[in-house]
Amino acid sequence: MTIILGLDPSLSCTGWGVIRAEGSRLSHVANGQIATLAKAPMPERLAKLHRELAAVIAQHAPERAACEEVFVNKNPQSTLKLAQARGAVLAACGAAGLAVREHAARSVKKAVVGTGAAEKAQVQAMLKVLLPGAKIAGADAADALAVAIADAHAR
Repeated sequence: MTIILGLDPSLSCTGWGVIRAEGSRLSHVANGQIATLAKAPMPERLAKLHRELAAVIAQHAPERAACEEVFVNKNPQSTLKLAQARGAVLAACGAAGLAVREHAARSVKKAVVGTGAAEKAQVQAMLKVLLPGAKIAGADAADALAVAIADAHAR
C-alpha cells in the first residue's frame, strides 16, 4: 500500500489530493484547495501555500508526491507567479522529505481518461468512476487527484 499526494500548484488556488494505491486498486483519502488572496503580499501568499501544504503532509503522511510539470504561459508574469507557487509547494514537500515526481499534463489525462487530449470535464467524470464516493473540493483538487492517479499508474 502506498499513499500518494498529488499537487496542482497555482498562486491563486493550489489543489491537493491524497490517494491510497494497493496494487492496481486506488482509493480516495482526502483532497482540498489552498486559496490565497490576490491582494496579499507575495511573501504572505507563498508562506500560506507552504504552511497549509505542510499541514496536509503532516496529517496524511504520504510516502511520495506527484506534481504536474510546469508549462509556459504566453504571459511571462503568469509563468513567474506559477513558478513561485510551485517553489513554495515543492519546498514543503522537500522539508517533509518527500520525493516528488513530475508528470506532463497529457500523460495525466491519458492515465485517467485514456487520451492525452481529454477535456477537464472528461477527467472529472472519470475521477467519479475511479474514486467512487469521493467528495471533490473543486477543479484544482480534481486536477491534483488526477496527478496522483497518473503517478500511481506510472509505477
